Formats: sequence, C-alpha cells, structure tokens
Amino acid sequence: MKIEQVESVRIGASYLVRIRTDSGLTGLGQTACWGYTEAVKKIVEQFEAYLVGQDPLRIEHHWQANYRAAPFRGSALSGAVSAVDVALWDIKGKHYGAPVWDLLGGRCRDRIRLHLLMGDPDTPDAVAAAARTAAEEGFTAIKFDPLPGGYQDMTHAKQISAARSLVAAARETVGDDVDIIVEVHRKLTPMSAIALAEALVDLRPLFYEDPIQIDSIMSQGEIAKRISLPVANGERMHSIWEFRELLTHGGPQYVRPDVGLAGGLTHCKKIAAIAESFHCAVVTHNFLGPVLTAASVHLDTSIPNFITQEYNKQDEAPENGVYRTALRREGGYIPAPEAPGLGVELDEELLAQAVAESGESPRGPLLRSDGSVAFSV
Repeated sequence: MKIEQVESVRIGASYLVRIRTDSGLTGLGQTACWGYTEAVKKIVEQFEAYLVGQDPLRIEHHWQANYRAAPFRGSALSGAVSAVDVALWDIKGKHYGAPVWDLLGGRCRDRIRLHLLMGDPDTPDAVAAAARTAAEEGFTAIKFDPLPGGYQDMTHAKQISAARSLVAAARETVGDDVDIIVEVHRKLTPMSAIALAEALVDLRPLFYEDPIQIDSIMSQGEIAKRISLPVANGERMHSIWEFRELLTHGGPQYVRPDVGLAGGLTHCKKIAAIAESFHCAVVTHNFLGPVLTAASVHLDTSIPNFITQEYNKQDEAPENGVYRTALRREGGYIPAPEAPGLGVELDEELLAQAVAESGESPRGPLLRSDGSVAFSV
C-alpha cells in the first residue's frame, strides 16, 4: 500500500488533510493552528512531494522526516505535521480493521468524560442557567472564562470580585456534583493571576487554566508553584520538549496538549507519557470540530493519566453534518468508539456544498481604553 494523494480540504474556517492510498483507503486529519491555516496548507503541500509513494503505515518515520526536513520549527510546522499524522493513523486503523485507540496500546477506559464549554456567560444569572442546563444533561464538569467584558480596564479589586461572583454562581448552582474549570485565556499578568487564583480557592475549581501569556515556559512553571489551585497549561505548546521544560520548571498539575497542534497522536502519546512521569494528568484541548474530537477521544481512551476531554456542543450542530462520525455522546460522556480508524468520514454531497473560508487573518489584539494592548489570543 502506497500514498497516492495528499489533499487539502477546507470546511468553513477549518483546514483538513485527506490522504488517499492506492488501496482505496483514505485518512482524515486536521490542524489546530487555526490562526495561520494558510501557512499550514503551504507546508502540507511541501510534504506531499515526500509522502506520495510512501508506505502510510510508517507513521513515526514520516513524522520525523517531515518535522526535520528543514532547520525551522514552530506552530505552523507542528500544525501541519499533526494533521498528516492524524490522517495516517486513520488509514492504519482502517487497514487493520481496528479503532485507533487499539493501535495506541489498547483501551484504558470504556468511556471518555467530557467537560462542556459553556461559552462566555457574563452575569451570575447567565452562568447559573448554563451550569444548571449542563448538569441536567449529564455533564459532570463545565468550563468558562469568568473575566467579564471590559475586564482590561477594571481596577484590580473589581476584576477579582467580578470573576469570583461568576464562579460562585456556578458553584452555588451545581454544588459539589459538577467540577468547575476556570479558563483565564492568558489574560492576566503574573501578580493579578496569583491574586485571582487565591480568591477562588474556597470555590474548589478542578483547575485554573492558562492564567498568563505563554511566551515564557519558565514563567508558567513559576506561576504554578506560587498558586495553591491546580494549574493547567499547554494548549498552545507544540512539542514534547516544550512540555518537558514546563514540567521540569515546576508546573502544572494538568497538561493540555492539542492533537491538532502538538504533533498529532504520535507526539501527544509521548507528551502524555512525559506527564505521567511527573504524576501529571492530561486534559486534552479541543474545540475545532468532529475530526479533532475523534482523534482526542482515541488518545484519551489509550492513556492512563487522562482526566477529562474538552467538548464543544457545536460538534452536534447541523452545519457539522458534513462529518459522518461514529462518536455518540451519552450525557457527559462519549463511549470508546469501535469503528476502524478515527470513525469519521466526510459526506461528499455535503462537502461539495460546504463554504470554505480561506485566507483568514489572525484576530487583532484586545486594547485597553488608553490604546495599549491588553491581550492577544
């Protein structure tokens, strides 16, 4: 069996790779480098010259060959490597008639616990309503950002009181039956991040995610050591070396690799093993659609130190009907899929009708009222 074609597919703002073989098998992968998908596409096109004619089952070898083909690294390269890697695992599972998790070492659990992305409710009543609905649907964990609109111009005391009121509303609504994840989206300075964390301790969040900008791995580790809440980092990291340095520098207690950015299934399995050696749990990052949800679920199924999977109900929306997926949510869980490969295919008829959004520009930064940059995604 040989690789015959590497195809770029755009569905909305998502960039996917579909690899075809001369045996008729195809594999799907997707990048999570969503800010620069045009760059990822160009890199994948360069990979094609190497990949066509190769045995698709030599996944580790192809990972190394693509990653080390030139002396430059970064998130766009890792995003391209990730998309190709996931597609090759999809092919391998179909070739052997097995779900990908079975090839990754077998099943460590029967179902995957989900935490629901609740969006950005910005009042205590809105948070309470969303948390109540999630609990009624069977979710045992929820996640939201408690920093309200205009936080960048608030006084320090107001930032903390406003955020605490939203987290308190969630806790009062769900009691101790649902875990609350506090997502800060890298918005705070180190000192304000520490102060907010300490103000939330009595509300018992499961963890406190991405409190500061990710520019310095060492700083992220130092923050984790100074906060008494469990901390989670890693959704923007893209190599085992970055994760190793983060853990070596003292934190966090949870790592957040994204299968579409951190080197695909091949690399994320290694990241999970490094985390395990630090007694650190894995909370896979994911919000970009059914292909990466499926890839993440296969990883989650196969590793011992998984805690919960990020889940966006947008996966179930009518506009995602182009994805025919074997995954079926049952309340706040997804049972381990049994279909060969990833268990996701594209509906060709709907694909032909799908609107592609290409040539996107990165979002602009958030500005303070004095005109300075407060936050970049």
